[in-house]
Amino acid sequence: MTDAQLQPEDEARAGVYGLIARLFYAPPDAETLGYILHSNAFEGSGKIATAWRNLADACRTADPAALESEHTDLFVGTGKSEVTPYLAYYAMRHSTENPLVELRQQLVHWELGRRENAHEPEDHIAGICEAMRFAIAVQHRPLEEQKAFFDRFLYKGAVAFCSAVTASPKAGFYRLVAAFAREFFELEHEAFEML
Repeated sequence: MTDAQLQPEDEARAGVYGLIARLFYAPPDAETLGYILHSNAFEGSGKIATAWRNLADACRTADPAALESEHTDLFVGTGKSEVTPYLAYYAMRHSTENPLVELRQQLVHWELGRRENAHEPEDHIAGICEAMRFAIAVQHRPLEEQKAFFDRFLYKGAVAFCSAVTASPKAGFYRLVAAFAREFFELEHEAFEML
């Protein structure tokens, strides 16, 4: 860790992780919709810029009450959600180990404790994205540590999760959120591979 000033690109990365965490944790309120709509975070003609513009366009006509219903139908559900937001589910389909145990150990190592009143496992996509945001913006973890966390706990599960959201017939607005999130995760993966 370092006390150095956060670089603008790292501040931007942390902000995107925070936004993705916010969108998948709970339906966006009017303030979050307005932020997306009026932000010029991604410009140009690349895939992530297109995904951002599509998401921003959807914010123009988004109804917060409808988004709350969509979020509940997709990620909470009654009995069983349409799409599980817990990334260990996707990782365990490709492995015999339980990444949740290792994730908990890593979070303790990073001094990120679970709130006493929290009932959800730590592998919720919002929680893992928030851990990345915190590692970048607050703890200033070295890129090598960020990469190790991203590769082990986020990338494969998050890409599979985004694909599941995109494939769900219940996803409308969240199909666009997932498309943007996936492009961001792919961009991060490419950048980390250059280390």
